[in-house]
Amino acid sequence: MNIILDEIEIVENVLTPEDFVRLRTATGFTDIPLPHATRALKNGLVNVSALCDGELVGMGRLVGDGAMYWYLQEIIVLPEYQGQGIGRKIVNYLVEYVILHSSTGKFTTIGGVSAKGKEGFYQKMGFEIIPNGIKKMVEI
Repeated sequence: MNIILDEIEIVENVLTPEDFVRLRTATGFTDIPLPHATRALKNGLVNVSALCDGELVGMGRLVGDGAMYWYLQEIIVLPEYQGQGIGRKIVNYLVEYVILHSSTGKFTTIGGVSAKGKEGFYQKMGFEIIPNGIKKMVEI
């Protein structure tokens, strides 16, 4: 069952550890203990939540050094909301975040690991598929 969307709002750093775990398990990622989720959210660079009429339907995180190397983590959209551009909106938001917050003056690298079978999603967004994941060079 797909749900038709009117408007998706992307909000920074409001994701709770409970929602982080819930979204992961709802999409087949490994369940993690709440203390691990809490620490992961605290130590990440930024996390975003995709909200549809105030309901959390997706998320994404950036981890890394915040200067030269940025990594996409857990780009997740609930199954009933997939295929409607939410994942693309999350990734685009995070790529723009990198561009705005990178201070190298030349380029920066955005990497990540794609879930099996989702490599094409990232390729359509300009990421290169590499043996151990995905990457995109961005000029600043």
